[in-house]
Amino acid sequence: MKEYKQLGAYGIIVKDGQILLIKKSGGPYDGKLDLPGGTIEFCERPEQALKRELIEEVGIEIEKYELFDADSVSFEWQFKEEVLVKVHHTGIFYKVFEFKNDIKKEVEIDSINDDSLGAEFFEINKLKKEQLSQIAILELEKMGYDIR
Repeated sequence: MKEYKQLGAYGIIVKDGQILLIKKSGGPYDGKLDLPGGTIEFCERPEQALKRELIEEVGIEIEKYELFDADSVSFEWQFKEEVLVKVHHTGIFYKVFEFKNDIKKEVEIDSINDDSLGAEFFEINKLKKEQLSQIAILELEKMGYDIR
């Protein structure tokens, strides 16, 4: 079985019982809702990755944030018909309290931003596990939400 490791920085933006999520268009979370953020690049600090990814995926510049959690999930992903991949996804999570600019509800897919179709706020209490990435479920449950 092939292995895939991912290390990323992610923003948690909750406002009035809603959470900002992106719509994934590729990778192990294709078709799922996920926390905005992504890969920490070589020689990049987690906070730098968080800021860069939120500009790329969501179109916002974060101003006030704090470290919330660091954790990981592991699962199997059917990459292609004959290729089963063991995924180990580690995330560093920040609660974001203030940001500038409007949220991009739709994103044109290009070489820079190739795995998000845009972002929007979703009512947390209406979200279902099958809609969400494993890492988003983990963090929402750590925040005290009951995701079914």
